[in-house]
Amino acid sequence: MTNPAKKPKRPRDANQLAKFITDLATGEALEKDPDEGKDPAAVALGRKGGKSRASSMTPERRAEIAKKAASANHLSTQYGRFADHFHRVPALQWFLISD
Repeated sequence: MTNPAKKPKRPRDANQLAKFITDLATGEALEKDPDEGKDPAAVALGRKGGKSRASSMTPERRAEIAKKAASANHLSTQYGRFADHFHRVPALQWFLISD
């Protein structure tokens, strides 16, 4: 899976995309560097952050996080964007009141 942050943004309209590609080919437009304006040290730390976090966790903690993520993914595929609401709804109790 590619990282969408590293892919340059392209116009969606066919005519605008054609003009953009023409401008790139002729040198009138330049593609922007995705790391431009960012602190290089922070970028380097961000690249290794997930690996160092995972290596500092116990296998039990990683399994716990994976189970929680799988549960959240299952809820979101089952209930869509309302998964939070269905997950937090308490069980309702019904009582029959006789007259």
